[in-house]
Amino acid sequence: MAQPTAHPPVGSQTAPAGVGPYGGLALDRRLAQVARPVAWCTADERIREVAGRIGAGHHSCALVQAGAAVGIVTDSDFRRRVATGEVGIDAPVSAIATVPALTMDEQETQIAGLLRMVEHGVHHLVLTDGAGRAVGVVRAVDLAQTAVRDPLVVRSEIDTARDLEGLAGAVRHLSATIVALCDDGIAPPHVGAVHAAAIDAVIRRVLRLRADPVLAQVRHSWLVLGSLARRESLPLSDVDTALVWDDDPAPSDPALTDHDPAGPLRAAAAGVLDDLRRCGLVPCPNGVNADSPTFGRSRSAWAAAWRRGSTSGQSLLMTATLADSRPITEPSLGRHLTEPIGAQPRGSRVVRALLDEALGFRPPTGFVRDFVVEHDGAHSGQLDLKKGGLAPVVALARWVAIVTGDVTGGTPERLRRGAARGVLTLDESRTLTRAFEDVYGMLLRHEADALRAGRTPTTYLAPGTLDTLTRRHLREAFRAVRVVQSHVDQHWMARLERLER
Repeated sequence: MAQPTAHPPVGSQTAPAGVGPYGGLALDRRLAQVARPVAWCTADERIREVAGRIGAGHHSCALVQAGAAVGIVTDSDFRRRVATGEVGIDAPVSAIATVPALTMDEQETQIAGLLRMVEHGVHHLVLTDGAGRAVGVVRAVDLAQTAVRDPLVVRSEIDTARDLEGLAGAVRHLSATIVALCDDGIAPPHVGAVHAAAIDAVIRRVLRLRADPVLAQVRHSWLVLGSLARRESLPLSDVDTALVWDDDPAPSDPALTDHDPAGPLRAAAAGVLDDLRRCGLVPCPNGVNADSPTFGRSRSAWAAAWRRGSTSGQSLLMTATLADSRPITEPSLGRHLTEPIGAQPRGSRVVRALLDEALGFRPPTGFVRDFVVEHDGAHSGQLDLKKGGLAPVVALARWVAIVTGDVTGGTPERLRRGAARGVLTLDESRTLTRAFEDVYGMLLRHEADALRAGRTPTTYLAPGTLDTLTRRHLREAFRAVRVVQSHVDQHWMARLERLER
Protein backbone atom coordinates (compact mmCIF):
# COMPACT_ATOMS: atom_id res chain seq x y z
CA MET A 1 0.00 0.00 0.00
CA ALA A 2 1.31 3.42 -0.86
CA GLN A 3 2.22 5.64 2.05
CA PRO A 4 -0.13 8.63 2.46
CA THR A 5 1.21 12.09 2.00
CA ALA A 6 2.29 13.74 5.23
CA HIS A 7 0.11 16.66 6.23
CA PRO A 8 1.28 19.76 8.07
CA PRO A 9 -0.04 20.29 11.58
CA VAL A 10 -3.43 21.93 11.87
CA GLY A 11 -3.22 25.68 11.55
CA SER A 12 0.12 25.69 9.72
CA GLN A 13 0.62 28.12 6.85
CA THR A 14 -0.15 26.45 3.53
CA ALA A 15 -0.18 29.53 1.31
CA PRO A 16 1.87 32.70 0.95
CA ALA A 17 1.31 35.28 3.66
CA GLY A 18 -1.87 37.26 3.13
CA VAL A 19 -3.18 34.92 0.42
CA GLY A 20 -5.82 32.38 1.31
CA PRO A 21 -5.41 28.82 0.01
CA TYR A 22 -9.02 28.43 -1.15
CA GLY A 23 -9.99 30.39 -4.24
CA GLY A 24 -8.23 33.55 -3.10
CA LEU A 25 -9.95 33.68 0.28
CA ALA A 26 -7.62 35.39 2.73
CA LEU A 27 -8.47 33.70 6.01
CA ASP A 28 -7.18 36.57 8.16
CA ARG A 29 -8.45 39.43 5.99
CA ARG A 30 -11.04 41.65 7.68
CA LEU A 31 -14.51 42.08 6.23
CA ALA A 32 -14.01 45.86 6.37
CA GLN A 33 -11.40 45.51 3.62
CA VAL A 34 -13.99 44.21 1.13
CA ALA A 35 -16.98 46.26 2.31
CA ARG A 36 -19.19 48.00 -0.23
CA PRO A 37 -20.95 51.35 0.36
CA VAL A 38 -24.51 51.33 1.61
CA ALA A 39 -27.54 52.35 -0.45
CA TRP A 40 -30.22 53.50 2.03
CA CYS A 41 -33.98 53.77 1.72
CA THR A 42 -36.94 54.16 4.06
CA ALA A 43 -39.52 51.47 4.70
CA ASP A 44 -42.34 53.41 2.98
CA GLU A 45 -40.50 54.16 -0.29
CA ARG A 46 -42.00 52.52 -3.36
CA ILE A 47 -40.29 49.43 -4.75
CA ARG A 48 -39.87 51.05 -8.20
CA GLU A 49 -37.93 53.96 -6.65
CA VAL A 50 -35.61 51.72 -4.63
CA ALA A 51 -35.02 49.41 -7.59
CA GLY A 52 -34.08 52.37 -9.76
CA ARG A 53 -31.62 53.65 -7.15
CA ILE A 54 -30.00 50.23 -6.78
CA GLY A 55 -29.61 49.86 -10.54
CA ALA A 56 -28.21 53.36 -11.05
CA GLY A 57 -25.63 52.87 -8.31
CA HIS A 58 -24.66 49.35 -9.44
CA HIS A 59 -25.64 47.95 -6.05
CA SER A 60 -27.07 44.50 -5.37
CA CYS A 61 -29.06 45.55 -2.29
CA ALA A 62 -30.32 48.45 -0.24
CA LEU A 63 -30.59 48.83 3.51
CA VAL A 64 -34.02 49.75 4.82
CA GLN A 65 -34.42 52.04 7.81
CA ALA A 66 -37.42 50.51 9.57
CA GLY A 67 -37.81 52.43 12.82
CA ALA A 68 -34.96 51.45 15.14
CA ALA A 69 -34.21 48.35 13.07
CA VAL A 70 -32.24 47.98 9.86
CA GLY A 71 -33.57 45.70 7.15
CA ILE A 72 -32.28 44.68 3.74
CA VAL A 73 -33.76 44.23 0.28
CA THR A 74 -31.65 42.43 -2.34
CA ASP A 75 -31.76 41.92 -6.08
CA SER A 76 -32.92 38.38 -5.32
CA ASP A 77 -35.98 39.77 -3.51
CA PHE A 78 -36.86 41.83 -6.59
CA ARG A 79 -36.58 38.77 -8.83
CA ARG A 80 -38.51 36.40 -6.55
CA ARG A 81 -41.25 38.71 -5.33
CA VAL A 82 -41.67 41.53 -7.83
CA ALA A 83 -40.68 40.08 -11.21
CA THR A 84 -43.06 37.16 -10.59
CA GLY A 85 -45.96 39.52 -9.95
CA GLU A 86 -46.37 38.55 -6.31
CA VAL A 87 -45.80 42.15 -5.15
CA GLY A 88 -46.48 45.25 -7.23
CA ILE A 89 -43.81 47.81 -8.07
CA ASP A 90 -45.72 50.56 -6.31
CA ALA A 91 -45.90 48.68 -3.00
CA PRO A 92 -43.67 49.91 -0.15
CA VAL A 93 -40.27 48.30 -0.11
CA SER A 94 -41.01 46.99 3.40
CA ALA A 95 -43.28 44.42 1.71
CA ILE A 96 -40.26 42.52 0.41
CA ALA A 97 -37.52 43.54 2.86
CA THR A 98 -35.99 41.26 5.50
CA VAL A 99 -36.07 42.93 8.92
CA PRO A 100 -33.80 42.79 10.78
CA ALA A 101 -30.90 42.22 8.41
CA LEU A 102 -28.15 39.76 9.28
CA THR A 103 -25.23 41.74 10.69
CA MET A 104 -21.61 41.12 11.56
CA ASP A 105 -18.81 43.23 12.99
CA GLU A 106 -16.63 44.70 10.24
CA GLN A 107 -13.48 43.50 12.04
CA GLU A 108 -14.42 39.83 11.71
CA THR A 109 -12.53 37.72 9.17
CA GLN A 110 -13.64 36.68 5.71
CA ILE A 111 -13.92 33.03 6.67
CA ALA A 112 -16.13 33.98 9.65
CA GLY A 113 -18.34 35.93 7.26
CA LEU A 114 -18.59 33.00 4.86
CA LEU A 115 -19.54 30.65 7.69
CA ARG A 116 -22.25 33.04 8.86
CA MET A 117 -23.67 33.22 5.35
CA VAL A 118 -23.74 29.42 5.06
CA GLU A 119 -25.36 29.06 8.48
CA HIS A 120 -28.18 31.47 7.62
CA GLY A 121 -28.43 30.76 3.89
CA VAL A 122 -27.88 34.35 2.75
CA HIS A 123 -25.57 36.06 0.25
CA HIS A 124 -25.29 39.47 1.93
CA LEU A 125 -24.03 40.63 5.34
CA VAL A 126 -24.53 44.08 6.81
CA LEU A 127 -21.31 45.20 8.47
CA THR A 128 -21.43 47.18 11.71
CA ASP A 129 -18.84 49.28 13.50
CA GLY A 130 -17.95 49.22 17.19
CA ALA A 131 -21.05 51.23 18.02
CA GLY A 132 -23.32 48.81 16.19
CA ARG A 133 -24.03 51.17 13.28
CA ALA A 134 -24.41 49.80 9.75
CA VAL A 135 -21.37 50.99 7.82
CA GLY A 136 -21.16 48.69 4.81
CA VAL A 137 -22.32 45.58 2.99
CA VAL A 138 -20.39 42.51 1.90
CA ARG A 139 -21.61 39.99 -0.66
CA ALA A 140 -20.60 36.37 -1.15
CA VAL A 141 -18.97 37.35 -4.43
CA ASP A 142 -16.81 39.89 -2.59
CA LEU A 143 -15.24 37.25 -0.37
CA ALA A 144 -13.48 35.15 -2.97
CA GLN A 145 -13.58 33.46 -6.34
CA THR A 146 -16.46 31.27 -7.51
CA ALA A 147 -15.09 28.10 -5.90
CA VAL A 148 -15.36 29.47 -2.41
CA ARG A 149 -19.08 30.02 -2.86
CA ASP A 150 -19.64 26.26 -3.24
CA PRO A 151 -20.95 25.95 0.34
CA LEU A 152 -23.47 28.70 -0.38
CA VAL A 153 -24.50 26.97 -3.61
CA VAL A 154 -25.13 23.76 -1.67
CA ARG A 155 -27.06 25.69 0.97
CA SER A 156 -29.21 27.20 -1.76
CA GLU A 157 -29.83 23.72 -3.23
CA ILE A 158 -30.97 22.54 0.21
CA ASP A 159 -33.30 25.48 0.77
CA THR A 160 -34.91 25.22 -2.68
CA ALA A 161 -35.18 21.41 -2.93
CA ARG A 162 -38.75 20.53 -3.92
CA ASP A 163 -38.60 16.88 -2.88
CA LEU A 164 -36.41 14.36 -1.09
CA GLU A 165 -34.66 13.36 -4.30
CA GLY A 166 -33.49 16.93 -4.82
CA LEU A 167 -32.46 17.16 -1.20
CA ALA A 168 -30.47 13.94 -1.49
CA GLY A 169 -28.62 15.45 -4.45
CA ALA A 170 -27.70 18.48 -2.36
CA VAL A 171 -26.35 16.18 0.39
CA ARG A 172 -24.16 14.43 -2.19
CA HIS A 173 -22.86 17.80 -3.34
CA LEU A 174 -22.12 18.68 0.28
CA SER A 175 -19.71 15.74 0.56
CA ALA A 176 -17.85 16.93 -2.53
CA THR A 177 -17.71 20.47 -1.13
CA ILE A 178 -16.28 19.26 2.19
CA VAL A 179 -13.57 17.36 0.31
CA ALA A 180 -12.75 20.46 -1.74
CA LEU A 181 -12.53 22.64 1.37
CA CYS A 182 -10.13 20.14 2.95
CA ASP A 183 -8.03 19.90 -0.20
CA ASP A 184 -7.67 23.67 -0.38
CA GLY A 185 -6.49 24.14 3.17
CA ILE A 186 -9.49 25.59 4.99
CA ALA A 187 -8.94 25.08 8.73
CA PRO A 188 -10.76 21.95 9.95
CA PRO A 189 -12.89 23.77 12.57
CA HIS A 190 -14.28 25.98 9.79
CA VAL A 191 -14.98 22.94 7.59
CA GLY A 192 -16.80 21.26 10.47
CA ALA A 193 -18.89 24.38 11.04
CA VAL A 194 -19.88 24.48 7.34
CA HIS A 195 -20.86 20.81 7.48
CA ALA A 196 -22.94 21.23 10.65
CA ALA A 197 -24.72 24.31 9.28
CA ALA A 198 -25.65 22.41 6.13
CA ILE A 199 -26.95 19.39 8.07
CA ASP A 200 -29.07 21.76 10.21
CA ALA A 201 -30.54 23.13 6.98
CA VAL A 202 -31.24 19.62 5.64
CA ILE A 203 -33.20 18.70 8.78
CA ARG A 204 -35.22 21.92 8.59
CA ARG A 205 -35.95 21.30 4.90
CA VAL A 206 -37.10 17.73 5.59
CA LEU A 207 -39.46 19.07 8.26
CA ARG A 208 -40.86 21.63 5.83
CA LEU A 209 -41.24 19.15 2.95
CA ARG A 210 -42.90 16.59 5.19
CA ALA A 211 -45.19 19.12 6.93
CA ASP A 212 -46.45 16.41 9.24
CA PRO A 213 -49.94 17.30 10.52
CA VAL A 214 -49.33 15.67 13.91
CA LEU A 215 -46.23 17.77 14.54
CA ALA A 216 -48.09 20.84 13.31
CA GLN A 217 -50.64 20.49 16.12
CA VAL A 218 -48.22 21.23 18.94
CA ARG A 219 -45.34 23.62 19.50
CA HIS A 220 -42.14 21.58 19.42
CA SER A 221 -38.39 21.87 19.08
CA TRP A 222 -35.98 19.61 17.25
CA LEU A 223 -32.48 19.38 18.67
CA VAL A 224 -29.25 17.94 17.33
CA LEU A 225 -26.92 16.24 19.78
CA GLY A 226 -23.25 15.28 20.00
CA SER A 227 -20.70 16.55 17.51
CA LEU A 228 -23.36 18.22 15.34
CA ALA A 229 -24.52 20.24 18.33
CA ARG A 230 -20.92 21.34 18.97
CA ARG A 231 -20.46 22.01 15.21
CA GLU A 232 -17.59 19.51 15.21
CA SER A 233 -19.10 16.88 12.93
CA LEU A 234 -17.28 14.82 10.34
CA PRO A 235 -18.55 14.09 6.80
CA LEU A 236 -20.29 10.86 7.77
CA SER A 237 -21.11 11.55 11.41
CA ASP A 238 -24.34 10.03 12.69
CA VAL A 239 -27.22 12.46 13.14
CA ASP A 240 -28.26 12.30 16.80
CA THR A 241 -31.55 14.06 17.55
CA ALA A 242 -33.98 14.84 20.37
CA LEU A 243 -37.48 16.27 20.41
CA VAL A 244 -39.38 18.29 23.01
CA TRP A 245 -42.95 19.51 22.76
CA ASP A 246 -45.10 21.73 24.93
CA ASP A 247 -47.45 19.08 26.25
CA ASP A 248 -48.72 15.58 25.57
CA PRO A 249 -51.69 15.81 23.21
CA ALA A 250 -54.69 13.53 23.53
CA PRO A 251 -54.23 10.31 21.52
CA SER A 252 -55.86 10.67 18.12
CA ASP A 253 -56.04 6.91 17.60
CA PRO A 254 -55.52 4.73 20.70
CA ALA A 255 -55.32 1.64 18.51
CA LEU A 256 -52.21 3.06 16.87
CA THR A 257 -50.64 4.55 19.98
CA ASP A 258 -51.37 1.78 22.49
CA HIS A 259 -52.80 4.46 24.79
CA ASP A 260 -49.52 6.38 24.77
CA PRO A 261 -50.39 10.06 24.24
CA ALA A 262 -46.88 10.69 22.92
CA GLY A 263 -47.17 7.87 20.40
CA PRO A 264 -48.37 9.93 17.42
CA LEU A 265 -45.58 12.48 17.91
CA ARG A 266 -42.89 9.81 18.12
CA ALA A 267 -44.37 8.12 15.06
CA ALA A 268 -44.19 11.45 13.23
CA ALA A 269 -40.58 11.83 14.39
CA ALA A 270 -39.83 8.35 13.02
CA GLY A 271 -41.15 9.48 9.64
CA VAL A 272 -38.81 12.47 9.69
CA LEU A 273 -35.87 10.19 10.48
CA ASP A 274 -36.83 7.91 7.58
CA ASP A 275 -36.79 10.93 5.28
CA LEU A 276 -33.33 11.87 6.55
CA ARG A 277 -32.15 8.35 5.66
CA ARG A 278 -33.58 8.76 2.17
CA CYS A 279 -31.52 11.95 1.86
CA GLY A 280 -28.33 10.06 2.70
CA LEU A 281 -27.99 10.97 6.38
CA VAL A 282 -27.61 8.34 9.11
CA PRO A 283 -29.66 8.63 12.32
CA CYS A 284 -27.91 7.27 15.40
CA PRO A 285 -27.69 3.45 15.21
CA ASN A 286 -27.50 3.34 19.02
CA GLY A 287 -30.95 4.84 19.51
CA VAL A 288 -30.13 8.47 20.31
CA ASN A 289 -33.01 9.60 18.13
CA ALA A 290 -36.07 11.81 18.49
CA ASP A 291 -38.50 8.92 17.96
CA SER A 292 -37.37 7.03 21.07
CA PRO A 293 -39.13 7.38 24.46
CA THR A 294 -35.82 8.50 25.95
CA PHE A 295 -35.16 11.36 23.54
CA GLY A 296 -38.66 12.31 22.43
CA ARG A 297 -40.72 13.73 25.31
CA SER A 298 -43.00 16.57 26.28
CA ARG A 299 -41.47 19.40 28.26
CA SER A 300 -43.12 18.17 31.45
CA ALA A 301 -41.89 14.61 30.80
CA TRP A 302 -38.34 15.88 30.34
CA ALA A 303 -38.61 17.74 33.65
CA ALA A 304 -39.94 14.60 35.37
CA ALA A 305 -37.07 12.58 33.91
CA TRP A 306 -34.60 15.06 35.39
CA ARG A 307 -36.24 14.71 38.81
CA ARG A 308 -36.19 10.92 38.66
CA GLY A 309 -32.61 10.95 37.46
CA SER A 310 -31.43 13.08 40.36
CA THR A 311 -32.63 10.43 42.80
CA SER A 312 -31.93 7.28 40.80
CA GLY A 313 -28.50 8.01 39.39
CA GLN A 314 -29.84 8.14 35.82
CA SER A 315 -29.02 11.83 35.44
CA LEU A 316 -25.43 10.99 34.47
CA LEU A 317 -26.34 9.88 30.93
CA MET A 318 -28.97 12.60 30.53
CA THR A 319 -26.63 15.36 31.70
CA ALA A 320 -23.77 14.23 29.47
CA THR A 321 -26.04 13.83 26.44
CA LEU A 322 -27.99 17.06 26.77
CA ALA A 323 -24.86 19.10 27.55
CA ASP A 324 -24.10 18.49 23.88
CA SER A 325 -27.45 19.61 22.49
CA ARG A 326 -28.50 22.51 20.30
CA PRO A 327 -32.06 23.39 19.19
CA ILE A 328 -32.45 23.98 15.46
CA THR A 329 -36.17 24.80 15.58
CA GLU A 330 -38.05 26.76 18.27
CA PRO A 331 -34.83 27.50 20.20
CA SER A 332 -36.57 29.07 23.19
CA LEU A 333 -38.37 25.78 23.84
CA GLY A 334 -35.38 23.58 23.10
CA ARG A 335 -33.14 25.45 25.53
CA HIS A 336 -35.36 24.35 28.42
CA LEU A 337 -33.75 20.91 28.21
CA THR A 338 -30.39 22.19 29.45
CA GLU A 339 -31.69 24.41 32.24
CA PRO A 340 -31.28 21.73 34.97
CA ILE A 341 -27.61 21.25 34.05
CA GLY A 342 -26.60 24.58 35.52
CA ALA A 343 -28.37 23.68 38.77
CA GLN A 344 -26.14 20.67 39.48
CA PRO A 345 -24.38 21.10 42.88
CA ARG A 346 -20.71 21.42 41.96
CA GLY A 347 -19.55 19.06 44.70
CA SER A 348 -22.25 16.47 44.07
CA ARG A 349 -21.71 12.80 43.37
CA VAL A 350 -23.14 13.34 39.90
CA VAL A 351 -20.45 15.94 39.12
CA ARG A 352 -17.72 13.56 40.32
CA ALA A 353 -19.31 10.71 38.37
CA LEU A 354 -19.31 12.90 35.25
CA LEU A 355 -15.63 13.58 35.79
CA ASP A 356 -14.96 9.85 36.21
CA GLU A 357 -16.81 9.24 32.95
CA ALA A 358 -14.73 11.92 31.22
CA LEU A 359 -11.48 10.54 32.60
CA GLY A 360 -12.48 7.06 31.49
CA PHE A 361 -11.51 8.03 27.94
CA ARG A 362 -7.75 7.46 27.92
CA PRO A 363 -5.48 8.49 25.04
CA PRO A 364 -3.92 5.39 23.47
CA THR A 365 -0.20 5.53 24.22
CA GLY A 366 1.73 2.32 24.47
CA PHE A 367 1.93 -0.87 22.48
CA VAL A 368 2.13 -0.97 18.68
CA ARG A 369 4.31 1.81 17.28
CA ASP A 370 3.61 3.76 20.49
CA PHE A 371 -0.18 3.37 20.38
CA VAL A 372 -2.80 1.04 21.79
CA VAL A 373 -4.61 -0.56 18.84
CA GLU A 374 -7.51 -2.93 18.31
CA HIS A 375 -6.42 -6.54 18.85
CA ASP A 376 -9.12 -8.37 16.91
CA GLY A 377 -12.10 -7.85 14.65
CA ALA A 378 -12.39 -5.82 11.46
CA HIS A 379 -10.07 -3.10 12.80
CA SER A 380 -7.32 -5.29 14.22
CA GLY A 381 -4.03 -3.37 14.34
CA GLN A 382 -5.77 -0.02 13.83
CA LEU A 383 -6.15 3.01 16.06
CA ASP A 384 -9.58 4.56 16.71
CA LEU A 385 -8.78 8.26 16.53
CA LYS A 386 -12.27 9.30 17.58
CA LYS A 387 -12.42 7.17 20.72
CA GLY A 388 -8.79 7.52 21.71
CA GLY A 389 -7.98 10.98 20.41
CA LEU A 390 -11.07 13.19 20.34
CA ALA A 391 -13.19 11.65 23.09
CA PRO A 392 -10.77 12.32 26.01
CA VAL A 393 -10.62 16.04 25.20
CA VAL A 394 -14.29 16.42 24.24
CA ALA A 395 -15.43 14.66 27.44
CA LEU A 396 -13.21 16.78 29.68
CA ALA A 397 -14.37 19.98 27.95
CA ARG A 398 -17.98 18.85 28.41
CA TRP A 399 -17.36 18.39 32.13
CA VAL A 400 -15.85 21.88 32.29
CA ALA A 401 -18.95 23.26 30.55
CA ILE A 402 -21.26 21.51 33.02
CA VAL A 403 -19.49 22.70 36.16
CA THR A 404 -19.21 26.27 34.88
CA GLY A 405 -22.92 26.24 34.02
CA ASP A 406 -22.41 27.20 30.36
CA VAL A 407 -22.80 24.35 27.87
CA THR A 408 -22.87 26.51 24.74
CA GLY A 409 -20.20 26.38 22.05
CA GLY A 410 -17.75 23.75 20.91
CA THR A 411 -14.79 22.10 22.57
CA PRO A 412 -12.24 24.93 22.11
CA GLU A 413 -14.69 27.54 23.42
CA ARG A 414 -15.44 25.40 26.47
CA LEU A 415 -11.76 24.93 27.19
CA ARG A 416 -11.13 28.67 26.96
CA ARG A 417 -13.97 29.32 29.39
CA GLY A 418 -12.52 26.69 31.71
CA ALA A 419 -9.24 28.61 31.87
CA ALA A 420 -11.03 31.92 32.37
CA ARG A 421 -12.98 30.47 35.31
CA GLY A 422 -10.01 28.68 36.92
CA VAL A 423 -11.22 25.12 36.30
CA LEU A 424 -8.22 24.66 34.00
CA THR A 425 -4.90 26.45 33.89
CA LEU A 426 -4.17 28.46 30.76
CA ASP A 427 -1.47 25.95 29.79
CA GLU A 428 -3.88 23.02 30.24
CA SER A 429 -6.52 24.75 28.14
CA ARG A 430 -4.04 25.41 25.34
CA THR A 431 -2.67 21.86 25.49
CA LEU A 432 -6.12 20.32 25.20
CA THR A 433 -7.14 22.72 22.44
CA ARG A 434 -4.06 21.92 20.35
CA ALA A 435 -4.62 18.19 20.83
CA PHE A 436 -8.26 18.48 19.81
CA GLU A 437 -7.52 20.55 16.72
CA ASP A 438 -4.70 18.25 15.62
CA VAL A 439 -6.71 15.04 15.99
CA TYR A 440 -9.88 16.54 14.53
CA GLY A 441 -7.90 17.81 11.55
CA MET A 442 -6.32 14.40 11.03
CA LEU A 443 -9.71 12.68 11.19
CA LEU A 444 -11.28 15.17 8.78
CA ARG A 445 -8.48 14.67 6.23
CA HIS A 446 -8.70 10.89 6.71
CA GLU A 447 -12.43 10.91 5.93
CA ALA A 448 -11.95 13.30 3.02
CA ASP A 449 -9.30 10.98 1.56
CA ALA A 450 -11.76 8.08 1.80
CA LEU A 451 -14.58 10.04 0.15
CA ARG A 452 -12.25 11.13 -2.65
CA ALA A 453 -11.26 7.51 -3.28
CA GLY A 454 -14.83 6.22 -3.11
CA ARG A 455 -14.27 4.34 0.15
CA THR A 456 -16.48 4.36 3.23
CA PRO A 457 -14.85 6.70 5.76
CA THR A 458 -13.99 5.38 9.21
CA THR A 459 -12.38 6.81 12.32
CA TYR A 460 -9.75 4.06 12.29
CA LEU A 461 -6.26 4.22 10.83
CA ALA A 462 -3.18 2.05 10.98
CA PRO A 463 -0.38 3.77 12.95
CA GLY A 464 2.19 2.30 10.57
CA THR A 465 0.81 4.41 7.71
CA LEU A 466 1.70 7.63 9.53
CA ASP A 467 5.03 9.28 8.82
CA THR A 468 7.49 9.48 11.70
CA LEU A 469 6.93 13.17 12.42
CA THR A 470 3.12 12.85 12.55
CA ARG A 471 3.33 9.74 14.72
CA ARG A 472 5.66 11.47 17.17
CA HIS A 473 3.48 14.58 17.23
CA LEU A 474 0.37 12.49 17.90
CA ARG A 475 2.08 10.49 20.66
CA GLU A 476 3.23 13.67 22.42
CA ALA A 477 -0.26 15.15 22.18
CA PHE A 478 -1.80 12.04 23.73
CA ARG A 479 0.70 12.04 26.57
CA ALA A 480 0.08 15.72 27.26
CA VAL A 481 -3.67 15.05 27.47
CA ARG A 482 -3.03 12.29 30.01
CA VAL A 483 -1.02 14.67 32.16
CA VAL A 484 -3.89 17.18 32.16
CA GLN A 485 -6.37 14.42 33.01
CA SER A 486 -4.23 13.45 36.00
CA HIS A 487 -3.97 17.03 37.28
CA VAL A 488 -7.72 17.61 37.01
CA ASP A 489 -8.42 14.28 38.71
CA GLN A 490 -6.22 15.20 41.68
CA HIS A 491 -7.29 18.81 42.16
CA TRP A 492 -10.87 19.01 40.92
CA MET A 493 -12.43 19.99 44.24
CA ALA A 494 -9.99 22.83 44.84
CA ARG A 495 -10.64 24.13 41.33
CA LEU A 496 -14.41 24.03 41.80
CA GLU A 497 -14.08 25.87 45.09
CA ARG A 498 -12.54 28.76 43.16
CA LEU A 499 -15.72 28.90 41.08
CA GLU A 500 -17.72 29.64 44.23
CA ARG A 501 -15.57 32.62 45.21
